[in-house]
Amino acid sequence: MCGRFIITDSAPDLAAMFDVEHEGENLPEPSWNVKPTEQIPIVLESMKSDPAVRRLESARWSLVPTFSPELNAAFATFNARAETVADKPTFRTALAKTRAIIPATGYYEWHTEGTTKTPYFVHSDDGLPLALAGLYSWWRNPALGNEDPARWVLTATILTGPAQGALAGIHDRMPVVLPEEWWDQWLNPHIPGDQELVDGALEASTEAAAGLAFYRVAPITGNAPELLEPVGPEVEVGYTA
Repeated sequence: MCGRFIITDSAPDLAAMFDVEHEGENLPEPSWNVKPTEQIPIVLESMKSDPAVRRLESARWSLVPTFSPELNAAFATFNARAETVADKPTFRTALAKTRAIIPATGYYEWHTEGTTKTPYFVHSDDGLPLALAGLYSWWRNPALGNEDPARWVLTATILTGPAQGALAGIHDRMPVVLPEEWWDQWLNPHIPGDQELVDGALEASTEAAAGLAFYRVAPITGNAPELLEPVGPEVEVGYTA
């Protein structure tokens, strides 16, 4: 799963990395401890124009489908399981038409043994941001009038799949990390999203997952660069002990 992540790259850097044509307003500041329902930067391609315009926008991390009567769901929607996302009413419309990339400097994962949970920081071995496969949805607040700009809320979720390689020794799930050659295909709103597309993204993520490293960190509290300081040796890519 992916319940906390880090994004420290600036909006201009993300825009350059993902060939963004439009930067939205009120993009969130860097964070070393992003939590569900907080604002996150996402990359999407707007369906309102042809050709589509690639945008960097701020979204609430927890997808709310268009049919939901309220913003706060009864169950967690900050992650979507890649194996079943095409069948779930909460996510299948977004998969079909509104897919996103969620940039991340890395993410935290907890290894559980008995009652002990040990946090790890997972990141790319080259220091570049990860491109996590995601979905987005615009939720309309029925309590606000048509003239209120706050009536539309952009929300997003991160896809997860089975953990690969050495990461399986920490947790059985991990985010779907898209290689660069998959970015255009994943974001293109004119390509229908279905389980076949997700399965292809999962297969393609194997290469990106092989380039991840991780190390143990102290308990995750607060929000500061010190959260990334290792408390043990970094695990080499391919380490399986």
